[in-house]
Amino acid sequence: MRHIISVILENEAGALSRVSGLFTQRGFNIESLTVAITNDPSLSRMTIVSSGSDRVLEQIVKQLNKLIEVVKVSDLTSQDHVERELMLVKISSNLKDGVDLKELTEIFGCKVVDVTDKIYTIEVSGKTKKINAFLDAFDSANIIEVSLMAITIAIGALKKAHITREYAKKEAKPPPKKIHLALPIIFDAVTGETNLQ
Repeated sequence: MRHIISVILENEAGALSRVSGLFTQRGFNIESLTVAITNDPSLSRMTIVSSGSDRVLEQIVKQLNKLIEVVKVSDLTSQDHVERELMLVKISSNLKDGVDLKELTEIFGCKVVDVTDKIYTIEVSGKTKKINAFLDAFDSANIIEVSLMAITIAIGALKKAHITREYAKKEAKPPPKKIHLALPIIFDAVTGETNLQ
């Protein structure tokens, strides 16, 4: 089964190799690996796409949680998430079969990022199905080079992130409580005075 694992880990040397090493030790092939810094510069998000049995993956997740550098591990396979792939493809300008490159880029929502005399470099992003459909629209002789980037994930992107004022008020922290210290009362038996006077 195909699994998508998101790992938040400390942004330090050697952390990537220790995490990816757990997959290779268990015989899991990593199909896609993306590592990028988060909004906190001390942390990175590693997104791993791999295929294998659920039982072995469960062991890997447990082992990942034991690593010192790892802050959080999530199996996104069964959670709401958005997947996107990014592909750069070089297409020959000598297209056959009456293929209109401009029309195809508009249909698929692509961008032409570089043009030379003989080659168009096109950026395509979207789901795997869209990427494959774009490539299928061309004769294989016209495709010079394909560079498929790793999958990126936005966790919980299918849920609304709108916060109303009432909700924000509920979530606001309450004011600090007043603290009353209980001081011991000292009574002087000779003078009859206390420390409260």
